[in-house]
Amino acid sequence: MAWVYILRGSLGRHYIGSAVDLDARFRQHSRGQTATTKRLGDTLEIVAKKEVTTLGEAREIERLLKRKKNPKLAIYHLQR
Repeated sequence: MAWVYILRGSLGRHYIGSAVDLDARFRQHSRGQTATTKRLGDTLEIVAKKEVTTLGEAREIERLLKRKKNPKLAIYHLQR
């Protein structure tokens, strides 16, 4: 199984990602081990997540959500 997720940082910015182990990946983000989420602020929260069958499927959904360019719209579509 795999996950597609959306993070929101303390600065109000969002990050869309995918992973096989969501808990481990969130710990990496929280520790600042990923350059792309350092810009989000000091604290992070998962605002939306969806479990899917394969990592390939998760990455395809991630790409589609990133094309929306609107975090609120992406969160809405991920929660459906």
